[in-house]
Amino acid sequence: MYKAKSQNGKYHKGVGPTNANYNGTSRTARSTFTSEVTGEVGVAVQGELETSVNRMLATIKAKFNVTVTAKLTAKLGNSIAVDTPPHKTTHAKYGVYRLKHTGVSYVIHTNCTTSPEKKVVSYSPYRVGWYLWES
Repeated sequence: MYKAKSQNGKYHKGVGPTNANYNGTSRTARSTFTSEVTGEVGVAVQGELETSVNRMLATIKAKFNVTVTAKLTAKLGNSIAVDTPPHKTTHAKYGVYRLKHTGVSYVIHTNCTTSPEKKVVSYSPYRVGWYLWES
């Protein structure tokens, strides 16, 4: 069995290299980034999960009303254009956002007793997209 306890934010898992563009001018410049590879990102689980990943995902979907999946594919050729301020560098990484969940996993025995609960932390894919930042 798996019991979801909390949802703890979004994390980006990049696919391929990080792109960057420096604007050395005194005006805002347009930076365009294009994904260079196709890659698949799946569920990551830390701890001892005593059930299937699909059952865990179903529990997470029901408790938090989110759409998560066992894997998502970030595809080659996706582009984004953003403004880069003067004398700044815009960084861009294409990939998959995953939601972090914490829960517990345990076994229900035939005599209706349960094993001790074990903490499980999971990162479940829910959206493909860009992660952008400036420096």
